Amino acid sequence: MKKKQKTVWITGASSGIGLAFAKAYAKKGYRLILTARRQGRLEKLAENLGVPCRIETADLFKEKECYRVCEILKEETIDIFINNAGFGNCGDFARTDLSKDMDMIRVNVEAMHILCKEVLRQMQVKGKGTILNVASSAGLLPGGPYMATYYATKAYVVSLTKSIAEEQREKKSGVYVCALCPGPVDTEFNARANVVFALPGITADQCVAEALRGMRLRRTIIVPTFMIRIGAVLQRLVPDFIMLPLVASRQKSKYAFVEMDIGVALQKKKKGVQFLARSIVEGIYLFKIEEAG
Repeated sequence: MKKKQKTVWITGASSGIGLAFAKAYAKKGYRLILTARRQGRLEKLAENLGVPCRIETADLFKEKECYRVCEILKEETIDIFINNAGFGNCGDFARTDLSKDMDMIRVNVEAMHILCKEVLRQMQVKGKGTILNVASSAGLLPGGPYMATYYATKAYVVSLTKSIAEEQREKKSGVYVCALCPGPVDTEFNARANVVFALPGITADQCVAEALRGMRLRRTIIVPTFMIRIGAVLQRLVPDFIMLPLVASRQKSKYAFVEMDIGVALQKKKKGVQFLARSIVEGIYLFKIEEAG
């Protein structure tokens, strides 16, 4: 009897980590459901993956779109859900654009929450499944001055995931829930968003390889790379009154740096000039604005 092909649903699938997940699961022979805002990019991606793909575009900035895409996919048997769409912004909280803050909350928190809950309910009925919420190492820190909203949204993802995972364990559910908390990842939105890393980034493919390994080990919080994992452990030993000024100092240096010409900055970085202070506990990328999906 032929084994049934498993299905993975990936949001933010048109670029970056979402794209890397799509390629990785295609190599494993999964059927893919791809969601992002850009139809053309998803179609091109699907043509090159070599596995059955279903494309469902959605603008996850809009609450009704979140419910719409969940309703459309209600009859699907989703074995794995990669809840990946999100974006960030940096700057002094009082001066950053409020509309961007609210958009960030809508995508990073509201959309993530709605999709996670709706898929979880479907998986509980079937008695099995895997949900991976893409967070950030920012979510493991006590706060992030000068990236306050972003850090807060990712802390929400981490906290929610831990709670849901424990509920599933106590119920002896067949549903496994985890969060991916990467540090710097080199993805194509860097140039689009004027991004320069404070620390050397790993590739999206490396990030996904680490995520898949963590999922095989059934970890609840998956932190790629040894250095970021060590930083995540060490920061717990540092009191907030020490940690927060440290994070603020690093973020302010990045915030000032982001106003520089990105080409000049990258060129100087290649020459080894240290414009950004390095910090294990930071491990976060710098950006003006990353578009979701």
